[in-house]
Amino acid sequence: MNTKIIDLQVLDKAEIDKAYAEAGQVIRDGGMVAFPTETVYGLGANALDAEAAARIYAAKGRPSDNPLIAHIADESQLEDIAAYIPKAARILMKEYWPGPLTMVFKKKDCVPYGTTGGLETVAVRMPDHPVAARLIREAGVPVAAPSANISGRPSPTTAERTAEDMDGRIDMILDGGSCRIGIESTIVDMTEEVPVILRPGFITREMLTELLGEVRIDRALEKPQENFRPKAPGQKYRHYAPKAPMTLVEGDMKAVVAKIRELAALSLAEGKKAGIVCTDETREYYSDGIIKSMGSRESLESVAHNLYEILREFDEIGVDVIYSEAFSKDDLGFAVMNRLMKAAGHKEILL
Repeated sequence: MNTKIIDLQVLDKAEIDKAYAEAGQVIRDGGMVAFPTETVYGLGANALDAEAAARIYAAKGRPSDNPLIAHIADESQLEDIAAYIPKAARILMKEYWPGPLTMVFKKKDCVPYGTTGGLETVAVRMPDHPVAARLIREAGVPVAAPSANISGRPSPTTAERTAEDMDGRIDMILDGGSCRIGIESTIVDMTEEVPVILRPGFITREMLTELLGEVRIDRALEKPQENFRPKAPGQKYRHYAPKAPMTLVEGDMKAVVAKIRELAALSLAEGKKAGIVCTDETREYYSDGIIKSMGSRESLESVAHNLYEILREFDEIGVDVIYSEAFSKDDLGFAVMNRLMKAAGHKEILL
């Protein structure tokens, strides 16, 4: 398959109109188009077409029980695919849609099990990105769109990173520049009496609690679960992972720095190339290894934005092992740690 890559940033209005019309037709015809959202690049296909959904799973090498998220451009599309929309969901929609929040609802029959991973529920998001919104409107259908990467790899935040994984596998990539947030949306299950966070993201538990009162954390986030059917992406399988084995080191920062220095030196002595994930505050304390800062601990937004790109850079360099500092699990730190723990396969040293 020849993948057509269209850089929307260099086109005039007529060319842009033509590009969107073509991309919308690809979706309607059952094809796949990768596109930017405010979180990461998504791999889009018609969410109401089971065969199109199957093509997403095949292109990504994604397990078939891992649900897809249906992306919509306006609330009327939610009425078409969700069987029931509780009051709490409407409160969140008013505050955070469009935005990096996905909600899980009981599905209508028009949503195929191929999209939902065999579940009676459908995950739905309204992205806050002009390219995503226009593509969905042009397509005229909800667009199923997991991250546009090979399953298990770090999610792409640029069209270039998307092409690394998807060139030759999909019909088209719309290049809309770098994604603003850099990690996937928060997912909240609205089918329970008390809403349940299935995947943490930019919309934090604290933000949700302020609006809704009680909000629970899914037990799969607190302790890895293997023998269960995931209700949302990112719950069951190893995700966001670099090629090299990765270890998180958590504890007092001075002890963490000392331990990572020790591990990097041992790796060097064994002839291994070690990657170190640190922050601006600790960068100067490391010497051995290939050192990359995710940003300042005072700005977890920058840390989240840089996380996947750094992991992909380590892949390009070809490091043999990666050691990463950990973060507090408050607010956005909960989402950052969720991604790091998944990337490390839950391999962690507690000091």
